[in-house]
Amino acid sequence: MPTIAASSGLAAARGEFDGGRDYLAACTVGLPTRATRRAVLADLDASAAGRPDLAAYCAAVERSRALFASLVGVGAERVAIGSQTSVAAGMVASALPHGAEVLVPEGEFSSLVLPFVHSGRGLVVRTAPLADLAAHVRPSTTLVAFSIVQSATGEVADAAAIAAAAAAHDALTLCDATQAVGWLRVEASLFDAVVCHAYKWLCAPRGVSFLTVSERLAARMSPLNAGWYAGDDPWSSCYGAEVELAPDARRFDVSPAWQAFVGAAPALELFAALDPAELYAHATGLAAAFRTGLGLARPERASAIVTWDDPEGCDLARLTAAGITASGRSGRARVAFHVFNDVDDVDLALAALGH
Repeated sequence: MPTIAASSGLAAARGEFDGGRDYLAACTVGLPTRATRRAVLADLDASAAGRPDLAAYCAAVERSRALFASLVGVGAERVAIGSQTSVAAGMVASALPHGAEVLVPEGEFSSLVLPFVHSGRGLVVRTAPLADLAAHVRPSTTLVAFSIVQSATGEVADAAAIAAAAAAHDALTLCDATQAVGWLRVEASLFDAVVCHAYKWLCAPRGVSFLTVSERLAARMSPLNAGWYAGDDPWSSCYGAEVELAPDARRFDVSPAWQAFVGAAPALELFAALDPAELYAHATGLAAAFRTGLGLARPERASAIVTWDDPEGCDLARLTAAGITASGRSGRARVAFHVFNDVDDVDLALAALGH
């Protein structure tokens, strides 16, 4: 097994996690950093003592918004916050004309598909293989919605080709980056919308999601879930119908899960401070070493997620019996390699599988 060295920055980041050894499931749920744990516990202690800090909650939300914006290369004014990607996808569906065609990959994660199927707008949801998705964009396509990294298989989409094909037909694009941001650089400006839940690769508590919107999509999209936090000044927007909504993407905000954002801000700070190229090389390098040891073919585009046929769940059971946390999806075993993993995790997983 070749040595895969981590930079000093990645080594320091790994030291921010108490767990990690034998944990190959960042694609299911990330692990909290030490700073996240401290922040959440401190907030719980303060609240239990009768001193919840609402100003600190709002500061954590805005800090998280700005950090996510920096991670995907757009301004914070382009970012809305929420708690679920399906809610964001539902708002995108509201921007489409009745009967519009939506193109999605076969086997796409349901939270990105069902909001269009059940929009009540008569949308036509058409599917095509992810590998050929760009070729299936046609003049009648209004929106292409896809995960840049597929949850079930770990396959990485040719995002540039999809964006170019959509642009050629003046179609909107919605990219789900939940399985990407945190190990794969995503440029949100390439798409009309990017949705991302931060509880996986960004290691935030569940309940923190983001939506970036382009100007042309924002002009068409309705703030269906507008509440007090969608107001230009949230604390002056708590009552009545005469509320001035924020002039930017904040008007699409959903009232934040405060405690989740308290934990998210330090996690996002950690990832925003890392060199994305180094993190990508680390995660995909470990995955490639595992794939080679298992005798699996190299994918067209490198991924931090490795999956293989395991219809009876036998390999997943072997990993579990060896104390390794992995997952199974759609008849496939699935492992993921992140900043808190190293080459020893590769060796341990291969040994558990008899390789």
